[in-house]
Amino acid sequence: MTPVIDAAALVEPLRQFLPRQRWYSGTDAPSSVVVEDSRVLDRGWPALVDLIVDADGARYQVPVGLRPSGERPDFLRGHDGAVVGEVGGNDGPLLAYDAVLDPVLGLSLLDVVSGSKESADRVRPVGGEQSNSSLVYDDRLILKVFRRIHSGRNLDVEMTAALSEAGFEHVARPLATLTVHDDDLAVLQPFLVGGSDGWALALTSLRDLFGVGDTQPVPVISADMAVPAAVDPAMAGGDFSAEAFRLGRITAQMHRALAEAFGRSAGDTGVWADIVEAQVEAEAHPQFDRAAAKGVLAALRGVSDAGPAIRLHGDYHLGQVMRTDAGWYVLDFEGEPARPPEERRRPSSPLRDVAGMLRSFHYASLVAQLDRHEECGDLAAAWEERNRGEFLKGYRKTAATAGLVADPAATEVVLAAFELEKAVYELGYERAYRPDWQSIPLAALQRLGAR
Repeated sequence: MTPVIDAAALVEPLRQFLPRQRWYSGTDAPSSVVVEDSRVLDRGWPALVDLIVDADGARYQVPVGLRPSGERPDFLRGHDGAVVGEVGGNDGPLLAYDAVLDPVLGLSLLDVVSGSKESADRVRPVGGEQSNSSLVYDDRLILKVFRRIHSGRNLDVEMTAALSEAGFEHVARPLATLTVHDDDLAVLQPFLVGGSDGWALALTSLRDLFGVGDTQPVPVISADMAVPAAVDPAMAGGDFSAEAFRLGRITAQMHRALAEAFGRSAGDTGVWADIVEAQVEAEAHPQFDRAAAKGVLAALRGVSDAGPAIRLHGDYHLGQVMRTDAGWYVLDFEGEPARPPEERRRPSSPLRDVAGMLRSFHYASLVAQLDRHEECGDLAAAWEERNRGEFLKGYRKTAATAGLVADPAATEVVLAAFELEKAVYELGYERAYRPDWQSIPLAALQRLGAR
């Protein structure tokens, strides 16, 4: 018998449940919670009810599992934050919880989304995600359950489908989607077996380089390097430069496919400068040199031909790419979650994505130093310089052939402006969530101003 629950009885438990979730955009309990939609996806036992919840104007998807109240199942041990609460049912009290942790209901979700075309023997949740929840089936399929719901197509589904149709092979193509009232709620894709994300590979490379620096003499790389004398990063067994070059080339191929799929228009440096300047004006950190930042923007306004505007990845960094035996794959096309979907869909310079990846190289070099708790700035700077250069080398040739970038001088100016935009965004984020890391974007802003 399918349990019947009163959705209104879940309002207060959901109000307490939401702030405990990493994918919730707030920090405090919402003042208002409304269950917009409730549908039973599995009428068996345990039951699966999918909720669309409005919390202070933001919409979230909460797949809820229901079991008889009493002893909690093993999969909830150590996951108290996943418990929604106890609610009354038509046949006694029920335990309501986040269904993505339940292996039985995880298989039910696969059946629902695939239209019974896919089945699996094993399912496991992916840990550490910030904005969505994913389930891996038999190390063959991955189901991404979207948590923050916006009206219309999900950006990740829209972009990966378009790229696949344009012949770009470095994304996991959508196999099936769960769409309700024109809103994408989940997507099923091939699982990238044996993959390592670019962030983890970069940190491994840096640690290996630091190890070489501990044991070998310190030669000078060259007299004209932008960094002081240091161990040559090429000496490290984990040298990342060849991968950085490949990643740059694939990034340009992605941009070429995006231009084919969604079209291109003339870039407008005045509009781009206005957008960045608004963020510069809003940043009030006492160590932020606003005058130097405006100098970067003045140079951008002086560029007459900055290349085209196209659809972008929008949140491009080392954590959004994965290296597998088959090569690099690009992930998570939803863009920066703090920005509204219409802004994330807005065409801009492809160099905005490039700037995001270059900022990620800088972040990796400094985070690796923080992890080591020792002074190794020369080595880290040499690593960043080498991999930044190889990434740009890989990007520029393919991008130029596709007509995605202007002349080299204009490219440098536009790139600096978008690195500025990204660093200002990072500074606001770090001040709010990781104050100990504020020095990373501040160092980038000082470097850009000096340049």
